[in-house]
Amino acid sequence: MIAITGGVYRESCIEPPWDDIFGSAGRAAVALANYGEKIALYTVRAQTFSAGFKNLATAFGIEALGPDVAEGIEFEYMHSLGTPRITPRPDAIRQHSPIEVEGEVVLRFGMLEGSAKVAGRRAVYDPQSAFDPRPFHENGSTAETLAVILNRLEGRHLSGCSKPAEIVEHILAEWNADVVVLKLGGSGAMVHIRGETPVPVPSYRSENVWKIGSGDVFSAAFTYFWGKLGRHAEEAADLASRATSYYCGTRSLPLPPEQELRKQVSDAVKPRGGKVYLAAPFFNLAERWVVEEVREQLLHMEVEVFSPLHDVGVGPGDVVAKEDLEGLDECSVVLAILNGGDAGTVFEIGYAVAKGIPVIALAQNVRAEDLKMPVGTGCRVYEDLVTAIYQTVWAEA
Repeated sequence: MIAITGGVYRESCIEPPWDDIFGSAGRAAVALANYGEKIALYTVRAQTFSAGFKNLATAFGIEALGPDVAEGIEFEYMHSLGTPRITPRPDAIRQHSPIEVEGEVVLRFGMLEGSAKVAGRRAVYDPQSAFDPRPFHENGSTAETLAVILNRLEGRHLSGCSKPAEIVEHILAEWNADVVVLKLGGSGAMVHIRGETPVPVPSYRSENVWKIGSGDVFSAAFTYFWGKLGRHAEEAADLASRATSYYCGTRSLPLPPEQELRKQVSDAVKPRGGKVYLAAPFFNLAERWVVEEVREQLLHMEVEVFSPLHDVGVGPGDVVAKEDLEGLDECSVVLAILNGGDAGTVFEIGYAVAKGIPVIALAQNVRAEDLKMPVGTGCRVYEDLVTAIYQTVWAEA
């Protein structure tokens, strides 16, 4: 049996459209539903989500255990990589006593309504909070063998350190963890085992990228392969990365069997660094928002970005054009926003193609006729913002 504890929440997204009841614990439970293991789900059960809990039981055989509340928590996303609006506000959410969970294999997620006090032979902990992640042992949780999965932002908050090696050293020492998996966004992850040399694990490409819940799936798959099957942490993390790619590309759960994962997901990313040129109009509020959002997301993934708006600014064409193109010459890939068919952006695409620089383009509500030249010259065009961002990061590899 695998015990999973954490939140079950409503999630909605504007682009692409999405509205369902999952949350970290619910999604992780569904991810493992076809692996032949009994899944025990411990969470705070909201009456407003009764249909979602019923679906977990009838479709996947997963019964939820835990305290009952009247109203559930909702996450609303503009896009699948964005910061969600949480209702109620996190500081207004009623806190419950820790849910107590014991088991041979336990996956614990951080949650907004309180925490879970776990005792396991092999435990996996995913703090699940960019704002207030909590240490594993703080609430009395124990594990004979502990693996911690976290991203860089969570690691910085928990350790007070900025460098990846320092983050991991802190978690291994202060938490007495046996394994730390530090996720590095589109660049994969680093697996740190106490007393061993850190090992990189790649990301795997998918044609489409849906990010809501991707970390949940990674943690679920790692728990199954490392916690239940006893695989080496490096192999488990690699399989978890493949599982994440499968989910991001299909939005489909439960996960397929291991051999299918290995067969269907095999295009590993090999980062080599570089700089992204952000070609886009910025002449009204909507255009400016897209530029700011894309740049912020790339910088958050520690990708170097040249943005004409930020790095050159506005001015006469005989000044800014030269500086923009000098910046483009230094970049290894172009991310172009084709919405609106801006002449300057189209020119920059042509310049990049002539220079042999790969171009990834976002085109929403653009006529097929207007995409003939970009598509015909090898530019890769996407309608989804997050997919375009990730394809750009991977194009550096």
